Order: sequence, then structure tokens, then C-alpha cells
Amino acid sequence: MSSPKRRIETDVMKLLMSDYEVTLVNGNMQEFYVRFKGPEETPFQGGVWKVRVELQDQYPYKSPSIGFTNRIFHPNIDEQSGSVCLDVINQTWSPMFDMINIFEVFLPQLLRYPNAADPLNGEAAALFMRDVKAYNVKVKDYVNKYASADAAENEDSSEEEDEELSSVGSYESDEEPAGQMEV
Repeated sequence: MSSPKRRIETDVMKLLMSDYEVTLVNGNMQEFYVRFKGPEETPFQGGVWKVRVELQDQYPYKSPSIGFTNRIFHPNIDEQSGSVCLDVINQTWSPMFDMINIFEVFLPQLLRYPNAADPLNGEAAALFMRDVKAYNVKVKDYVNKYASADAAENEDSSEEEDEELSSVGSYESDEEPAGQMEV
């Protein structure tokens, strides 16, 4: 059995070698951002979200903490904090899962099949249950406002400025992200 530190390194390296854009915070493999694209054939298609991931020292025995940093309209995602309500992450997490599962299976499934009966965003859940077409229109509006390529770039720029003001040297420019590995 390998140590949790080794498992963290293995899972993060798999993610770094995948097609996902991963940016480590301060070169730390326990805190990073992943660019996540909305699944095709959903109202989220075309959207790009920056998802913050934090891995506890007990990972993979303790689930990762994940949250969307740019806004998204979804019954199971808190619009303000970006927190995600997903059973497989919150209650039924298993060491058999890894980070790739979250971005290739769990999040796409959550966006495709919202659980309006267990909402973090009551407005999104009510709209989804009352009028799916209106819900889809609002999702697409949010994608255009907050998750388009332009919105993601603006998010990065404003975040860099905030980071520079609040803690010197904790985040570098997009040209050479801290800890980004070329494979």
C-alpha cells in the first residue's frame, strides 16, 4: 500500500499529463486549479470553468474539496461559493476513485443530470423542476457571462491582481504558471 503523499503525487501527475490545464498553487500538489469544460450536448457546452481542488493529507481516504471559482447556474452548485453537492464526493467517496474520475465522470454527470431534490441553489432547482427550457436558457446565459473563454481570461486577470495585493509571490502570470509541468 502506498502512502497518501505518493498517491497525491500519482493522481496529480495523471491530471497534469491529461488534456486538462492544471495550475498548481505555489507548486503544491495538494492545492491546484483545473480548467473544466462543460459537457457537449448540454446547456453547459462551450463553458470553461476554473475548478479549485484541495487534497487533504488523508487523500485518497478523504475526498477532495472542489469548488467552481467562476459562477455557474446549477441546482447542486452554490452560486456564490462554488461549492458542489455531489454524493460521490461528499458521502460515497472511495480510494478507488482518483482526480481524473472527478473531471471525466463525476462533474460531467452532475451537469448532465442535476438532482433538483437535493439543491444548493434553490432558484436553479425550482426553475429546473418548473421549466427545463427556461432553466437551459438561464444556464446558457451564465455560460456566456461567466464561463466563456473571454470571461475565464478576465477572471484570471482580476485574480492575479488580487493575489499580488494580498500575498506577494503566491501566484505567477498565466505565461508561466507556478508548478505547471510540461509533459
